[in-house]
Amino acid sequence: MNIGNIVEYIDQQKVICAVILLIKNQRLRLLTEHNKEVNLSIGRVAHLSLELLDVTASKDSLVRGLKLRSTLRSELSKTINIKELWELLHEEDQPIDLDTMTSFCFDPPITSDHEAAVIRAFFNDKLYFKFSQDSFMPNSSNQIEMRLKQIEEAQKKERLIELGAVWLKEIEKGVIAPVPDPQIQYILQDYYIFDKESKVASDAKSIMAKNGTESMQHIFNSLVKAGIWSQDENIDLIRLDIPVPFPDAVHKQSLELILKHDDFLTDPTRRDLRDIPLITIDGQSTLDYDDAISLQKLDDGYILGIHIIDVGFYIKDGDPIDRHARIRGSSIYMPDDKIPMLPPNLSEGLCSLKEKEPRPGISTLVRLNRFFDIIDYEIVSSIIEVHHQMSYTEANLMNGEDDPITTLYRLATVLRDKRLKAGAVQITLPEVNIWIEENGEIGISRIDRENPSRMLISEFMILANSLMAEFLVKHQMPAIFRSQPEPKQRLFQGIEPSIFLNCMQRKQLNRAIIGTKAEHHSGLGVRAYLTATSPIRRYYDLLTQRQIRGVLGYEKPYSKNELDQILNAIEIPVNNTGKIQALRRKYWLFRYLERMKGAKEEAIVLDCRRDFYTVLLKEYMLEWRVPAGGLNLKPGDIVYVTIQHADARRDILSLFV
Repeated sequence: MNIGNIVEYIDQQKVICAVILLIKNQRLRLLTEHNKEVNLSIGRVAHLSLELLDVTASKDSLVRGLKLRSTLRSELSKTINIKELWELLHEEDQPIDLDTMTSFCFDPPITSDHEAAVIRAFFNDKLYFKFSQDSFMPNSSNQIEMRLKQIEEAQKKERLIELGAVWLKEIEKGVIAPVPDPQIQYILQDYYIFDKESKVASDAKSIMAKNGTESMQHIFNSLVKAGIWSQDENIDLIRLDIPVPFPDAVHKQSLELILKHDDFLTDPTRRDLRDIPLITIDGQSTLDYDDAISLQKLDDGYILGIHIIDVGFYIKDGDPIDRHARIRGSSIYMPDDKIPMLPPNLSEGLCSLKEKEPRPGISTLVRLNRFFDIIDYEIVSSIIEVHHQMSYTEANLMNGEDDPITTLYRLATVLRDKRLKAGAVQITLPEVNIWIEENGEIGISRIDRENPSRMLISEFMILANSLMAEFLVKHQMPAIFRSQPEPKQRLFQGIEPSIFLNCMQRKQLNRAIIGTKAEHHSGLGVRAYLTATSPIRRYYDLLTQRQIRGVLGYEKPYSKNELDQILNAIEIPVNNTGKIQALRRKYWLFRYLERMKGAKEEAIVLDCRRDFYTVLLKEYMLEWRVPAGGLNLKPGDIVYVTIQHADARRDILSLFV
């Protein structure tokens, strides 16, 4: 290799012809056919011609010579039929060197131009031979077939990308045209939902690049304009892979259950409690009733009844409805939608405690003296019937005016006082309810969870769940228990009205633990705890109910190992339920705040950092950061913040103190 030699190298999938101007330390200084001087390592040279150019000639003269040489070699390469060569040589099992391959392609005399033409031809058509440096190896028939498929797929993808870019451009112009290929819709949707984790991210980026955009919001807006998504599309529902429709097998079984469902009325082991007046107290929009309460007055005290629909009577372990409920893990309640764990004709029909309709139940009957001390309790299978269905508002109006509501509230107060004395940590923060009106308006209201009706229902459910936990422990029956270690710090005892202190205390609580071992629940102040009062809404509760039914002799209970396996299986669905509810609630809250630009809201400072403060917007019970802005605030301070900007889709909220 000398100064003046013509060489060829490959750059950006093109063969470049050049002349050597300088050789130094295994690197070359080249002048290319495009009149550019470049530095190149010797290892990148694809072909070396032995003839020399006079590098003392003018640069223009050298470039003209290189262009002529490059054109000649390109024309020569077009005369080579690589397919015919493969048919002649494909049985060869040894690499073919450049000299030999050139002799197959051209008649003597052979020149460097012929060799360079061979390299160009085989570089441009890699279907039939593997080309490496100066040797050629025929591909097998299978390799060629696979390569042809790859080429076809690449061409198809290129057409798809082109169509996708054109479609996006049409949507931008306001032309609402159907997606030319379902795959394009899938690519754009999947990329928007999963971003970098999408398996088709590179295809989506190619479509966007051809369209001249990098904005993910552009994809969303286009899909909305095309009518594929709504403006308020629940993307998280898709991202978390949460099932919405029920499969045919579930629908079929639920219809069969409805047609034949009254066997419990002739069950001699069930206690008929239909003469006892049962009431339900729920939210005004509730359609799925799974718990009811009753109070019987005795000469020396009372019998409190907490009655739960016996879902286990209808749905057996391993049947289609049960298997699908396990996949869902829980019902999901969002401001704009509800996704039930069980089909609606069960959750709002057959398995719901509807007024004046008999139902199978699991009843916890608690005997109390006239001072509301618990004397004993029993858990029985029952036949129950709700006499009156009330809303929280209706029950609140009756408190102090009517029995049994008034007495039930007094009893709940005593029960809570006892829990507090046992060390319960009572967090009394209001709850913000968000809903969507029929006209699309967003409704927001603050709910005082300490109002009489909500408090009494909460206390009686805590009592029932703790007594059912004790019942299963007493019978040495494994179950899915909930426990909670002592808080890291106790900031107050009893009931504390301060929102700030309640927020601070909540941050000091340890996470609840779910497992098959019964342990103390410090937050509730009970020795053992589980959830069993919502078997139509929570799969955990249905499992607990089956264990109780096992003690009562109705079915074979789960072993500890079986429960551990089920716990592992439903951990992700249950966690996703909590995620989607929180995300969707936050989305609609931000949608509400979008129209509140410029509004001033009262807030409490919860935390102070160098660059920002964490505040709680009292009206919405929302924690958010605000820039410090040179202010000197401390936790507990009351401030007013201005809502500068909100964007629900991008999860943006800007506040200014």
